[in-house]
Amino acid sequence: MERLAAWAVHAFTASGVVLGLLMVHFSYQGEVRTVLWLFLVAMVIDGTDGMLARHFRVKEVVPQIDGALLDNIVDYLTYAFAPMILLWATGALPDGNWGGVLASIPLVASCYQFCRSDAKTDDHFFLGFPSYWNVVAFYVVVFELGHAATTAVILVFTILVFVPIKYVYPSRTEKLWYTNMAAATAFLVLFGAITSQLPDVPVVLVALTLVYLAYYTAVSIWLTLVNPRRTAKADPVRNAVAPAGVDPAP
Repeated sequence: MERLAAWAVHAFTASGVVLGLLMVHFSYQGEVRTVLWLFLVAMVIDGTDGMLARHFRVKEVVPQIDGALLDNIVDYLTYAFAPMILLWATGALPDGNWGGVLASIPLVASCYQFCRSDAKTDDHFFLGFPSYWNVVAFYVVVFELGHAATTAVILVFTILVFVPIKYVYPSRTEKLWYTNMAAATAFLVLFGAITSQLPDVPVVLVALTLVYLAYYTAVSIWLTLVNPRRTAKADPVRNAVAPAGVDPAP
C-alpha cells in the first residue's frame, strides 16, 4: 500500500503535464476561460502534491523517482510555458516577431530560475520572483491590458526573477504559515470566482485578490529584510510550489 500511495502521488503531480497540453490546445482555440480554469486546477495540484509527498514518504518509498524534478518539469510547463502561449495566441502580446521575442524572455528567465540550486532556500522561500506567469497572465486577461502595458509587466517581472528577494512559499514557509495558507487558499477561491464571471467581473472580487498580492509582497519583503539569506538545501521529499498557489514555476 505504501508503494501504491507513493506512485499515486507521482501520478497526481504528473497529471499537470496533461493540463499543460490542454492549456496550449485551448489557447489556440481562443478558449481563454477554459485555460484559466486549467491554471486553477494546476495550482491546486501544485499546492497539495508536496504535502502529500511528505505525508506518504514518497522519497523513501519510491527513491528511483526524483519527485522534485518531476514537479519542476510540470511547473515550468503550467506556470511559465502555457501562460506565455495563452498571451501570444490570444493577441495579448504584439503581433509578429516582437510578440514571439517578448513571450520568450520570461521563458528563458524561468529556465534559469528552475535550474538554480538556490531557487528554494533551506528556510523554505523562493529566491527571486517565483515564475508565477500564470497569475500574470490571469491579470492581463482580467484587466484587458493593452500591448504596451502587458510588455511592461512582463519585463518588470522578468527582472524580478533575478532580484534576490525571498518570496513566501505558502505551503512551506514557517513564519505566518497558517495566515499564509489561509490567504493563498482564499486567493484560489477568488481566482475561480473571477474566472466564472468573466468578462463582467465584480470589482470587489478583483480588489480582494489585489489585497492578497499586496500582503504577499509586503510579507516577502519584510521577511527578506529580517531573515538573512541562507543557502539552498535539497528537500528530502519534494519541493511543492503553491501561489499564490501552485509550485511555480521554479
